[in-house]
Amino acid sequence: MQFEILTIFPEVFPAYIQASILGRAEKAHLTTTRVWNIRDYAQDKHKTTDDTPYGGGAGMVMKVEPIDLTLKAIRHEVKVKTIVLSARGKQFTQAKAAEYAKLDQLILICGRYEGIDQRVADHLADEEISVGPYVLAGGELAALTVVEATARLLPGVLGNEASLAEESYSSVGTVEYPHYTKPETYQGWDVPEVLLSGNHAEIQQWRQEQQK
Repeated sequence: MQFEILTIFPEVFPAYIQASILGRAEKAHLTTTRVWNIRDYAQDKHKTTDDTPYGGGAGMVMKVEPIDLTLKAIRHEVKVKTIVLSARGKQFTQAKAAEYAKLDQLILICGRYEGIDQRVADHLADEEISVGPYVLAGGELAALTVVEATARLLPGVLGNEASLAEESYSSVGTVEYPHYTKPETYQGWDVPEVLLSGNHAEIQQWRQEQQK
């Protein structure tokens, strides 16, 4: 699967991508992540990517032209979606990640400042997505969240794909049960006895009860 990230801060991405499961996925040729510097496609000598908002107000707004030209430079695959990362967008969910994992290519546009000219979302993108009910300085962390949540659902990316079946949000409205490992007792804090019982039926029942 191909991930394309449009940003004015491309230096944010390489270290995390190389150090995480994304790096392993790329080495295994399961994913490719390309980061595009929007400034490279700005048409004026100052490489301007933002301007003052029409109607007045605080802050700057990212311009539509450089983003449009960056998108034109990207080779689109057969199954592709273009996403604007925005506080205005729909909430990103595990189900949405599973939907994206069926694509050949996912394009993510990172905003900054007061946001992106709305014409990008209205005419150049398929969706606006938010990773939570809070405001970030930009869309870069949100892009990494979407890429990792999507990539780990691709066949072969996780070492043990069986873990996907029981993890948090694999079913609607559920959060995975708590986990424990050695030592059995630490600082007076004990592992629940049922997990030490060897009774798999009781363990399974306990885990189901602990899911939220």
